[in-house]
Amino acid sequence: MAVAAASIVAAQQPAQPVAVLATDAAIRNIIVLNKPNLQRGETIMQALAKRQSTRQFSDRELTGADLSDLLWAADGINRPEKGLRTAPSSRNRQDIYIYISRADGSYLYNPKDHNLEKVSDTDCRGDKLAPIHLFIVADTDDTSTGIDAGIVSQNVSLFCSGVGLATVCRTSMNRKEVAEGLRLPDGRHPVINHPVGYFK
Repeated sequence: MAVAAASIVAAQQPAQPVAVLATDAAIRNIIVLNKPNLQRGETIMQALAKRQSTRQFSDRELTGADLSDLLWAADGINRPEKGLRTAPSSRNRQDIYIYISRADGSYLYNPKDHNLEKVSDTDCRGDKLAPIHLFIVADTDDTSTGIDAGIVSQNVSLFCSGVGLATVCRTSMNRKEVAEGLRLPDGRHPVINHPVGYFK
């Protein structure tokens, strides 16, 4: 399966601090993502002109580059000195979490380290419409939650249209099953899901 990058491999000398971190990451099934490519894609006006929803996807898995850039565009850190994101949130509370699900299980995106951590072996895609389903999850539930989630969703849609990927924004899902499959901690709940892939 094409993935963003290989899992971190434990170092040869466990006594060294770096080796301990590497071993810990390997145990936690960390997938290191490629550095985002900030030079790719259409202009913003072209991306807006091409934005569309589709429900027909190729079976081809996303490349590592596409997966990495998709996650960064959705809600990655674009100002690392302050830890600020590509998607604004109400009062900068950063209440949105990005999960992806595919055939081999489900993963949580960590913007700070730009990696994926496996959270379960459960495939939460439900209808398996696309090779990857991206879940926008929130740990708040107020009038701003939907806005914060919607901004991330728009980032996903514009990124996809700008680089030629296919997606559709959906709020329909079995929230209880998704929450259980993603092993969401108390207080987090799925808001939106985006099947993402290549056009059929």
